[in-house]
Amino acid sequence: MKGKILIVDDQFGIRILLNEVLQKEGYETHQAANGVQALDIVANNCPDLVLLDMKIPGMDGIEILKRMKLMNNEIRVIIMTAYGELDMIQEAKNLGALAHFAKPFDIDDIREAVKKYISVAEE
Repeated sequence: MKGKILIVDDQFGIRILLNEVLQKEGYETHQAANGVQALDIVANNCPDLVLLDMKIPGMDGIEILKRMKLMNNEIRVIIMTAYGELDMIQEAKNLGALAHFAKPFDIDDIREAVKKYISVAEE
């Protein structure tokens, strides 16, 4: 197994797409549709990398990211957003996000970023 990845997005189709692509690459994947599910998975499964959507109803991506970092400061997070909100992207990076992708994203770019940041986590 190459590593554990948590996909956090309220859009079912995006979760399924990322799940299928990343499983084919040999990763163990977990999915969450909201912040509560995401934090539960982080607590119980210690993912190596999180793909986190910023616009999620209820608890937004920034709040989820803050809480994940409190649970595990070393957790690696890549953010995804359909919005070009530069202040939110900058805040996420200040909180430790490694990279960001604007939706719609190129799946090959996500695949390469995952490979890059998972391999760094394994060193």
